[in-house]
Amino acid sequence: MKEDLSELKTIPAHVGIIMDGNGRWAKKRGQMRSSGHLEGLKAAKRIAAFASDIGVKYLSYYVFSTENWRRAQNEVDFIMGLVMKYLREEFEFYKKNNIRVRHAGDTSGLKPDIAQEIRDISKETKDFNGMQIILALNYGGRDEIVRAVRRFLVSESHASPEKKALTEDILRRYLDNPDIPDPDLIIRTAGEQRTSNFLLWESAYSELYFSRTLWPDFSEADFRSALEAYANRERRFGAIAPAHIEQSEAS
Repeated sequence: MKEDLSELKTIPAHVGIIMDGNGRWAKKRGQMRSSGHLEGLKAAKRIAAFASDIGVKYLSYYVFSTENWRRAQNEVDFIMGLVMKYLREEFEFYKKNNIRVRHAGDTSGLKPDIAQEIRDISKETKDFNGMQIILALNYGGRDEIVRAVRRFLVSESHASPEKKALTEDILRRYLDNPDIPDPDLIIRTAGEQRTSNFLLWESAYSELYFSRTLWPDFSEADFRSALEAYANRERRFGAIAPAHIEQSEAS
């Protein structure tokens, strides 16, 4: 049954989520951090199903950053184990909801079996034409831009006019997923108010929404609140709001 969101002015096509607070969720309950990551995985599935149902076209999850390797080895191993286990086990979920799975980040920094699993699930879901989930795994915004520049330098010949006149449009072609539109809305949970190297290029004009809810507790109602906040904002992309233009002309 579709959620009634008729009162909202618009549904963002692309939502990015920084899933923060798994460790704090576990600590509050006297549990190991691993239990927080497991509950966070359940939250990601719950929100993905809801987002797909209401018409979000792209959902980017910040799963594991290039900086997260600094965490304790047992925590890193547990997170990678979750990724390896559930990418495969959730195939029926993707199929049922017609969800295509994609990846952002540097697969060369992952263990070969995990990198292969990402390639496999991306290939197996590529013809699903519903919502697309982008898993940002071993991902950093600065790293993506550097890798894009490297790909550009390798791909373009020294004599190419493009090499001499690099533009934003040209460089964008070399990002991890150049065909995906920039996120309209980025949500961060657990009360932190920063983007932490997430989609730096793509989020230049994204609306930001910060929730105090720890990610494992993030519900459909919390997601709806973020959508309501987004729907009531005026996106200008550097331009002057029409009302301000009218006031300026009148004066």
